[in-house]
Amino acid sequence: MQWNLRMKAAERGIWKSTEMRRLLAEAGVEISAGKMSQLWTGTPNIVRLDELDVICAILDCEPSDLLIREPNKVAERRPDRQQAASASSAPAVVAPRFGNKRSEPPL
Repeated sequence: MQWNLRMKAAERGIWKSTEMRRLLAEAGVEISAGKMSQLWTGTPNIVRLDELDVICAILDCEPSDLLIREPNKVAERRPDRQQAASASSAPAVVAPRFGNKRSEPPL
């Protein structure tokens, strides 16, 4: 996914993360400076739904305007069908683990 916050904010005349953070605080969402920096400068790993809802309200947009799908990247992550077929046809080898005997059942 591509995170498009800065572009949407710029379309609304919001040019600084501090201004966006102030608007979020006015709407009742307190975001730390570190999290705001992550939201503003990169693609965040986690966005809470309540925060996303307020961001969308401030920017007058939909979540799909902020989160842009990248189907080509998804396709690149898929294993090649021929490799997957050859790997799945080979039997799995299970080797015993040696060590302490506590995991063995009592005699």
